[in-house]
Amino acid sequence: MKKLIVISAPSGAGKTSIVRDLLTQVPSLNFSISACSRQKRKGEINGKDYYFLGIKGFQEKIAEDAFIEWEEVYKNQFYGTLKSEINRIWDLNKIAIFDVDVVGGLNLKRMYGKNCLAIFIMPPSFDVLRGRLIKRGSESDKSLNIRLDNAKKEMLRKDEFDKIIINDEFNLACMQTKKIVTKFIQK
Repeated sequence: MKKLIVISAPSGAGKTSIVRDLLTQVPSLNFSISACSRQKRKGEINGKDYYFLGIKGFQEKIAEDAFIEWEEVYKNQFYGTLKSEINRIWDLNKIAIFDVDVVGGLNLKRMYGKNCLAIFIMPPSFDVLRGRLIKRGSESDKSLNIRLDNAKKEMLRKDEFDKIIINDEFNLACMQTKKIVTKFIQK
């Protein structure tokens, strides 16, 4: 049975850090690299962090029906999962793990049903989330406010996920997530 693990959260809640921890702890997982239209940030690598397609390239892939799911998360910022990426992982006899936004995560859950475990990473509070985003130093005031507005909407959808993990203490959140993922893989 081909399984998927979806980790979703508002930006700044810690989903990427938790996914990185899981990848070091659970050998049967393989990271599903998302495609996006945005520019690379400092230190990011094409084909490792994302497939950086640009707006035109992303729209061409949409027209080719190359995505399992995709979304325009922010104006002209598209994110999605290429069909070829999930096939790559399954050809390795691995379980795909996704670090995706809330809508993308729920779309994957709807498509794959009981073969997909969807986990929502919740910040301990909205103020903590705001502080984490500010500490990153990668956002303008405008983009910070857009992310925070989006986070409020995303947190309202947490109950649509199979499990919710509150990321207040990182090591504990990682342990809880690993336990849930391991149980799902073994059933």
